[in-house]
Amino acid sequence: MSQLSTTLNAQSSLDDWLDYWQTIHATAIDMGLERVRPVAETLAILHPDVPVITVAGTNGKGSTTTVIAAIYQAAGLRVGLYQSPHIQYFNERIRLGGVPVDTQILINAFVEVEAARVACDLTLSFFEATTLAAFVIFKQQQCDVWVLEVGLGGRLDVVNLIAPTVAVITNIGIDHVEWLGDNREAIGFEKAGILRPNIPLIFGDADMPKSVRLHAETLHCPIYQSGQDFFWQSMVAENDLKIEHVTYNKYAQSYVYSSAAYTFTLPNAPLALTNVSSAVTAVLASPIAVHIDAITQGIQNAKLAGRFEQRLFHGKRLIADVAHNPHGVKFLLEQLFAYRKKHVTHQIHAIFSMLADKDIEAVVDMARGVINHWHVAVLDVPRAASLSQLQTALKDVNVTFYSSVGASLVGANQIIAHDDLMLAWGSFYTLEAVYQQIQVDENSL
Repeated sequence: MSQLSTTLNAQSSLDDWLDYWQTIHATAIDMGLERVRPVAETLAILHPDVPVITVAGTNGKGSTTTVIAAIYQAAGLRVGLYQSPHIQYFNERIRLGGVPVDTQILINAFVEVEAARVACDLTLSFFEATTLAAFVIFKQQQCDVWVLEVGLGGRLDVVNLIAPTVAVITNIGIDHVEWLGDNREAIGFEKAGILRPNIPLIFGDADMPKSVRLHAETLHCPIYQSGQDFFWQSMVAENDLKIEHVTYNKYAQSYVYSSAAYTFTLPNAPLALTNVSSAVTAVLASPIAVHIDAITQGIQNAKLAGRFEQRLFHGKRLIADVAHNPHGVKFLLEQLFAYRKKHVTHQIHAIFSMLADKDIEAVVDMARGVINHWHVAVLDVPRAASLSQLQTALKDVNVTFYSSVGASLVGANQIIAHDDLMLAWGSFYTLEAVYQQIQVDENSL
């Protein structure tokens, strides 16, 4: 039985609404579509009359959706972009024309979702309610194209209520094992659930699980796979260092994208070229005709916080990255290797914490020989890894524990030299706390 309707309304604050959505359902994550579908039907949002690009995968979804949206925006289209999670502000999850949604528009959508929920006598999880609100906004704002990032898995994720015109799966790694399975074939089956009959599948990795290919072939989906159907190669100037197996090169000015139908020289971006290329392929496979100038301009405009993001904190170098699983950490270490070839870096100090359901020990082991000093705190979120979990994973390393992630940033900054580097990573929540501390320090100046 659903709870009675909330006393919240269009004049209530965004924080009050977000707190409310956190409380009305028994669990934060509830996989499945049948319970939430009646609410979506009541809202009349299940069948957009515009193209929809849906992106699933273990890593790289944010980069891929960002580039797709930026290309369409450069082409003059009204783009609705949905991503999760956010880093600093909830509004970042829902963007119109590249700009986080206005708070009042978001609150008005929450009012509509709540009315539909009560009418259906159902509860919604936080993620379900907020995702439905994004769809309401995209419909009301008459977006020309919807670009949707899947939150968890694919088959049973609420984003999958909407049938895509083009599906992208960036890659398949091991993550969220308690919901998706503990092997790539099982996880691939879940992520392939975003497919529909006869739509293009863009697969952004050279290693495709059999479960993904079988499902795509069963549905007669044309497959465009990285390394087989489309290719990319960074163009490195003669005076640049040539680094083997690095999938990102910040210092090259351009790269070559090629497929059976196209060969383009495109600008480099501070994002993984494999994800940029998947985005380009998705745009080319969609029914929306886009000129090469829009592709070029979109790549140049694409920016995403927390992806090897370089900042200064009290004059000291800081790189922030959301890497939180082995696949993501591998890419982070590749980027770090390339960075150190260009920038003298004596020691690396990690500002680090993770969630309890991640493979903490594997992630720490990968970075053990790279990090000189770990500055660690327990995250202030329900899913946070406990102090004992972090201590176990970080045994036999140089580590200092703090009362908060913000305190760990301040502590690291106090002891590092100017040729050292701070690296904040391990979770979206870690970066959120780091950015909050930076803002506190800036406001105190």
